[in-house]
Amino acid sequence: MKNLELKIPPVVLVAILAVGMWAVSRIALNSHFTFPYVEWWSAGMVFLGFFISIAGVLQFRKAGTTVDPRVPDQSSNLVVSGVYRYSRNPMYLGFLLALCGWCLFLGNVVSALFLPAFIIYMNRFQIVPEERFMQEKFAESYRQYRSQVRRWI
Repeated sequence: MKNLELKIPPVVLVAILAVGMWAVSRIALNSHFTFPYVEWWSAGMVFLGFFISIAGVLQFRKAGTTVDPRVPDQSSNLVVSGVYRYSRNPMYLGFLLALCGWCLFLGNVVSALFLPAFIIYMNRFQIVPEERFMQEKFAESYRQYRSQVRRWI
């Protein structure tokens, strides 16, 4: 299982899951739901997710460190400001919110099963390996940051 660590770019995983959610929503036709203004709620969640993810990217760019999550060893700075004051992984949180919005738009209960799958995969194969590198590279600074800021939110 270790060979899956840091292999799939998170944005590619999001695209794969979004397609999977769509496919399941077309197959599991008796699992649909709706509520008033669902389109607005879903669009709002996707926008919020996009905003949070972009804020994370911009903070990395501002700090002059790599945005590519497959090479955490190339991180040149520990970013703890901006959106990183609230989440250690705002880009992934943004992706999750966008997937939640997509799930609302699809209106299918079964497609919601992809959401915990995303969290489990990201924790195991992306975040834990990233945290190992960050701990090695930034030692006490990262340990202190981890103690103050939650992984997701």
